[in-house]
Amino acid sequence: MSFPSSCSGKAALSLSVLTLSIMLSAPAQSAGDLTQRPDRLPELTLGKLTETELLDYFMEPTEYRLETGKSYRLKVQASGLKEYALQAPGFFSSIYIRKVEAGGVEIKGLGLSELEFEEAGEAEIFFVPIRSGEFPFYVKGHEERGMTGMFIVE
Repeated sequence: MSFPSSCSGKAALSLSVLTLSIMLSAPAQSAGDLTQRPDRLPELTLGKLTETELLDYFMEPTEYRLETGKSYRLKVQASGLKEYALQAPGFFSSIYIRKVEAGGVEIKGLGLSELEFEEAGEAEIFFVPIRSGEFPFYVKGHEERGMTGMFIVE
């Protein structure tokens, strides 16, 4: 660290000690370790076909608990029974998106507004939450049918 020539040795030492104490006293603000592989979250399923039922408005799970600064990967699986447009505006603006993988393609960009599935398919989001809070997610146009959920970031 260098100081202006007008700084005396005593003042420079005091400034160095003050700077060092501030740096050491500041607690880390995130719980994650980005050097580790991302945690795989439970797959988000949109629509479901069983042997006995056609559940086109099915969505599971409806809640995810996350930590800021921790790396995650979330696979979204759409059944193709309906057109599904997954939206989470508050959440998408509160995460760092590393990439999205879909159809054998990696998409790297600064933001995400929606994942739209016009037919059966899957997409995987790799991300790090950077802001805490409760963020709703939903399938556009199907909210009244129960296709809503919540990302809870601590």
